[in-house]
Amino acid sequence: MRKRRRPDDSGFNVWRSYSDMMAGILLLFVLIMCVELFQAQKSYDESIKERDAKIALQEQYTAELLAQQNALDEQEGLLKDQDEQLRDQEDKLSEQSGLLAEQAARLKEQQERLSALEEKLNAQAVQLTNQETTLNEQEALLAVSQAEIDEKTALLREQQTKIDRIIGVKSEVVESLKKEFRAQDVNVNIDSKTGALTLDANVMFDVDDAELTEEGEEALRDVLPIYCKVLLSDDYKGYLAEIIIDGYTDTDGDYGYNLELSQQRSLAVAEYLLDIQDEFLSRRESADLEDYLTVNGHSMSNPILNADGSVNKDASRRVEVKFRLKDDEMIQELNDIMGS
Repeated sequence: MRKRRRPDDSGFNVWRSYSDMMAGILLLFVLIMCVELFQAQKSYDESIKERDAKIALQEQYTAELLAQQNALDEQEGLLKDQDEQLRDQEDKLSEQSGLLAEQAARLKEQQERLSALEEKLNAQAVQLTNQETTLNEQEALLAVSQAEIDEKTALLREQQTKIDRIIGVKSEVVESLKKEFRAQDVNVNIDSKTGALTLDANVMFDVDDAELTEEGEEALRDVLPIYCKVLLSDDYKGYLAEIIIDGYTDTDGDYGYNLELSQQRSLAVAEYLLDIQDEFLSRRESADLEDYLTVNGHSMSNPILNADGSVNKDASRRVEVKFRLKDDEMIQELNDIMGS
């Protein structure tokens, strides 16, 4: 009979071989790792040395660069200082150039002024020579003119008397009228500037009537002869242009109606004057009166006002007798006198 193998004996042998093989492989791996670590450490040491050498070289280069940079900075500072100095010098040169140009312009201007002044002086010298000649001629003419002036002065004195006479005519007429009324003891209202004689229409006419009342006729008989006799006298007739009778109403009513009423009243006064003129005027004076007499109606215009500006109706109803001198003729006479 065959003898069986025990399984335990064969199994022991396989695993033992496998373990030996694995141990060998592990030992090989450890050797390889040691070799790699050794080489890595060697490479690391070499790289450290190389790095340290590069760092030292870099530090040396950096020191040299810093030294060069400091030298460059010093040179740049020197260059900046020199540049600023150059700029200052350029500014000074520009300023000096401007001053020189300004002085040159002033010098040129002064030269031009001197030239112009010299020309003026030369012209003035010529002018003075001409003026001396003219002055000598004028002195000769003045001697002749002085005699003419003396002659005209005497003539002007005579003419001044005439002028004073003409200018004072109106005031003289007004004063003569006042004087004559005082002499006749007649109280009237005469304007001191114009010589106008104002008659109260309320006395001479009834309301809305143009026919003279007896009282009105009596008042006119007292004043009109005196007024006309003075104006038609030989002293003033030559200066007289018009004897004017103006009629006025108050502001009540219609303008057209008042215009007709004022005209009728002034005409009534004129007609009464013409009716009685033969009693105090000569035939020649009567003819003159008819030539000078003018009649006007002014309706409600030019009313007389109270102090507060309101219309004084009683005073506004009036008839004015006035005169006008030959102003145009007087002015012409003055011009003739001044031009002679």
